[in-house]
Amino acid sequence: MGILEGKTILVTGVLTEASIAYATARIAQQEGATVVLSNFGRALSLCQRIAKRLPREAPVVELDVTNAEHLSTLADRLREHVGDSLDGVVHSIGFAPQEAMGEGFPEVAWEHAATAFQVSTWSMASLTNACRPLFGDTASVVGLTFDATVAWPVYGWMGAAKAALESTSRYLARELGPEGVRVNLVAAGPLRSMAMKSIPGSSQFEEAWEGRAPLGWSVTDTEPAGKAVVALLSDWFPATTGEIVHVDGGFHAVGV
Repeated sequence: MGILEGKTILVTGVLTEASIAYATARIAQQEGATVVLSNFGRALSLCQRIAKRLPREAPVVELDVTNAEHLSTLADRLREHVGDSLDGVVHSIGFAPQEAMGEGFPEVAWEHAATAFQVSTWSMASLTNACRPLFGDTASVVGLTFDATVAWPVYGWMGAAKAALESTSRYLARELGPEGVRVNLVAAGPLRSMAMKSIPGSSQFEEAWEGRAPLGWSVTDTEPAGKAVVALLSDWFPATTGEIVHVDGGFHAVGV
């Protein structure tokens, strides 16, 4: 019996097999979960295609976290696939316009920074709230971050949005804990996903990890991060919330 046997999980933002979201969906199924995927717009058809590559084809719902109607109807649309019970949600959603990344941090226009915050940060709260009607006595929400305790080169306002995401997860953990909802984040090292490829100069991260991660690090292996997300979705962390689990080969713990 797998650690997610009988559980229902929504995994957002699945786009390619190179993503943590896809690894999470695959491992979750292998551990016994019923999985539903989401994406929107031009990415929706890609998500539907990738859903067929899972051990069991997963249903896909359309979800644009900037669309109020999508959020307000999400619970009803999920009921078609999971009934009245949702045990876990994976927030794998992040976006910043190119204008908000790279150098020139103080010169970025508010409209570009605002997009990064709405899509990458506020969406964790709005997504969680949209799913609340389906949560039972316990539920687990897991998001993805890139260690925001320091300033990174070229990450720009996405770094600030990730810092806000980490704070958001703590506020959600505080408010939803009495409802039995755990909220945690996984901070993975750099991976050659679509998200990382969109960052100008992201090769700097790969070089840094190659030289400093005590356990070593593979930029193409999403399995460790996916396993961590699945573990947090399971009942094996019943008293853990507001936490950030680093899956980065130990990079965060060492200096030069």
